[in-house]
Amino acid sequence: MDNESRWRQQAAEIMTTALKAVAPEQAVRRHVRREGNGLYVAGQRYDLNELERVFVVGGGKAGSPMALAIADLLGDRLTAGVINVKHGHTARRWQVSFGSHQEQGSRGAQEQGSSFAVLDIVEAGHPIPDAAGLTGAERIFRLLDGLTQRDLVICLISGGGSALLPLPAAGITLDDLQALTSALLRCGATINEFNAVRKHCSQLKGGQLACRAAPAALVCLILSDVVGSPLDTIASGPTVPDPTTFADAYGVLERYGILEAAPPSIVAHLRRGLAGEVAETPKPGAPCFRRVQNVIIGDNRMAARAAQARAQALGFRSQILTTYAEGEAREVAKVCAALAKEMVESGTPLAPPACLILGGETMVTVRGQGKGGRNQELALAAALALDGWPRTMVVSLASDGTDGPTDAAGAVVTGSTVSRARALGLDPAAHLANNDAYPFFAALGDLIFTGPTNTNVNDLSLVLVF
Repeated sequence: MDNESRWRQQAAEIMTTALKAVAPEQAVRRHVRREGNGLYVAGQRYDLNELERVFVVGGGKAGSPMALAIADLLGDRLTAGVINVKHGHTARRWQVSFGSHQEQGSRGAQEQGSSFAVLDIVEAGHPIPDAAGLTGAERIFRLLDGLTQRDLVICLISGGGSALLPLPAAGITLDDLQALTSALLRCGATINEFNAVRKHCSQLKGGQLACRAAPAALVCLILSDVVGSPLDTIASGPTVPDPTTFADAYGVLERYGILEAAPPSIVAHLRRGLAGEVAETPKPGAPCFRRVQNVIIGDNRMAARAAQARAQALGFRSQILTTYAEGEAREVAKVCAALAKEMVESGTPLAPPACLILGGETMVTVRGQGKGGRNQELALAAALALDGWPRTMVVSLASDGTDGPTDAAGAVVTGSTVSRARALGLDPAAHLANNDAYPFFAALGDLIFTGPTNTNVNDLSLVLVF
């Protein structure tokens, strides 16, 4: 095995360990247990004998394994449930592999059926919401009608929940939501800004699911895909008070110059909210939150710590630099490359062999017409910055296995990536300018594939020096 093949194998081991550490089913079982008729959630006890009905609802890419764990714990005490997940995200097996296309074996094995006696798992569109997601969200809305104090609702939330629970406010259509989502995805808005708008165009987001479920007890288990895990931002905070306002939402459209591009129905709805003609989302202190328990069961830091431990076991000096990496992907890439160069040159902050870990979620302001995702863009920019530097590698991947609108999770680069590309007639700078990282790395066989991992805790980047 040559050096680069060995380096790739080690990187794959580190990433695999990180992803396994945030496996949703195990995360649920770490925080929820049942002892007879007692259901314990993060130390709080719910007496099943005192409950008439138990419902399970939610949305997100990790919804399928989370729901399976809860259904297994509840058994025949589960009354009914509907969970919206991304298309294809009922797979149970995945693996980290490198190449130019996704191998059939890495796509995962599908569940034997996605419907249970009283629990339906609905596959729907992400990041653009679709009709299946709308149907599932409508079913959830109806399921929460007329609940009493003797009911319990368990809400399962994970990354992608904002797109996967598309129940628009009155006067807004699914087509309107799709157009709005496309505009916000391309303008470079932060996830907080994006979700401030979505909360105010929804009947479930921004704490409104909790109000719909009241006066039932509500437990929300959350697998965080947002940097820092702010509860009101993850999946647009369906079970927590919303600190944002109609003014904030309208301001996002103004700030990014998309008022004219946004559907007229959405602009009109936000303006009615500004005028006080539409009720605000529920705020802190609202009565509907009195019986709500929100529990984060997994996040990026957990994955980063597992990556660090595995890197150390493989003989690397390892350090987590941050789990708050944000900003333009190509700018974060320059920082990753600078760190690699410094370790080669001076042994700072770690002497080789070394592995630095960065978690978080970058963004891409799309200016070109190419194909790729934020992790692939980060890797391509890092390749340009590392050109010619020996013993260096940067690996970046999306923990859900889907980087942007592609089937790849990310990409891997070394100091020789640019020279290899030019030998094939590829212009890396032109590919970066056109936001076209996917075909670039496909030609080199440097894409990372996992298939749907059924988890989602942001992104991980490794800076390796050998």
